[in-house]
Amino acid sequence: MKQPNILFIMTDQMRGDCMGFAGHPDVKTPYLDTLASRGVSFENAYSACPSCIAARAALHTGMAQEHHRRTGYEDGIPWDYPHTMAGELSKAGYYTQCVGKMHVHPLRNYLGFHNVELHDGYLHCARYGRVPWQESQRNADDYFHWLKQEKGIDADVTDTGLECNSWVARPWIYEEKYHPTNWVTDRSIDFLRRKDPGKPFFLMASYLRPHPPFDAPQYYFDLYKDKKLAPPAVGTWETQELLKSQGRVFDSKCGPIDEELIRQAQIGYYACITHLDHQIGRLIQALVEYEEYDNTLIVFTSDHGEELCDHHMFRKSRPYEGSARIPMIISGNEKLLPGITQGTVCSSIVELRDIMPTFLDFVKAPVPDSVDGKSMLPLVSHPEKEIRPYLHGEHSYGPYSNHWLASPEDKFIWYSETGTEQYFRTEEDPKELKDEIGNPAYASRISYLRSELVNMLKDRPEGFSNGKTLIPGRPYPPYLPQDGQDMER
Repeated sequence: MKQPNILFIMTDQMRGDCMGFAGHPDVKTPYLDTLASRGVSFENAYSACPSCIAARAALHTGMAQEHHRRTGYEDGIPWDYPHTMAGELSKAGYYTQCVGKMHVHPLRNYLGFHNVELHDGYLHCARYGRVPWQESQRNADDYFHWLKQEKGIDADVTDTGLECNSWVARPWIYEEKYHPTNWVTDRSIDFLRRKDPGKPFFLMASYLRPHPPFDAPQYYFDLYKDKKLAPPAVGTWETQELLKSQGRVFDSKCGPIDEELIRQAQIGYYACITHLDHQIGRLIQALVEYEEYDNTLIVFTSDHGEELCDHHMFRKSRPYEGSARIPMIISGNEKLLPGITQGTVCSSIVELRDIMPTFLDFVKAPVPDSVDGKSMLPLVSHPEKEIRPYLHGEHSYGPYSNHWLASPEDKFIWYSETGTEQYFRTEEDPKELKDEIGNPAYASRISYLRSELVNMLKDRPEGFSNGKTLIPGRPYPPYLPQDGQDMER
């Protein structure tokens, strides 16, 4: 048998519940539903550090956050890791190509890929005037360069008037073919056209959407504009304090206070997802036409989710399901995945760090000792099993800095700045509507999870734990110091 290929489809800021097969009442995703029906989907997949940079560090290195050291969002720190996903697959004989988002530093760091056609979206730090021209996104980003060739030197994704973290939505102003989602698909298909037929490929199609701006073409807005959409989930534990103070700010952490603007944000977000889904359909069809589909493992995921006004929150970085839970699909036939029962759902806790060892396991390449993740391949044939009982997640986020433990049945949250705790029975309360932290029925379970977190944090440089109790108010930088370096109070 010809050595199999790998198509890795990555999205940005896509919730784990926003797909038809996942039971979403409004979002339509026929091509992702197809991948799930021909593979295994993971209903408890998480991003342990749910923002772009930290999540992608876990993805590309297979490391937990305490080892890759990125515990929050911090641009401009060099990516210098001895083992990377693309690098190890290259060693295993694969031609490795990425199209779309990398979000690394420096901007053109290939992380072991043979080639990268780059579009990182709108990155503030790479667009400021002080950035040298060679590192400026306006020059280094391949999509921006192409768009200016096609539409004129002044053309930009900001021509819609939208900002990259805004909840404001409006349709794309140019022809659909100029949209960055279409560009990633076009360049990925072109790679399939010109690839070396005698060598297996690893293609990472890394899409920016549904991350804001919510700017899908008009057709996709029209699919949702007249629908009655399910409102965001708001827990009984949440307050409107932040919403009242920041609900008129276009890129607030809480989203809009105006119910019609919430609806418009939902429409824009769902439109971006269905547009993305249709472009994934183009990519699948291209695999069929190039006669590579039956010999290609397809994996789909996202770097993190989007709160989308759940609990009066917007964007990511917090420990709730909208932010931290992500889609995860492994799709392929019996030849590629012996023992698979297509269309099954696995409940094991999995994470982005598990993708690199999964790919290496699939191609029968050695897994570096630096990798903390676990291969998900055994779960494909035995979805009833698990690879970990729970996951430790976290994020440095100012007053909202958090640590959490998530299992298939529940979630314990500790806010490190304030010491506030929460506990949710996510198996029966997936929208996290009721905080059970004070419920005596769960006191023993809460105590156990708290003690596990105490133990996990006791050797961390921040001083969150003395081995007996959690210590709030400690300094919590988004990038941990090297071993042996002290942290300042």
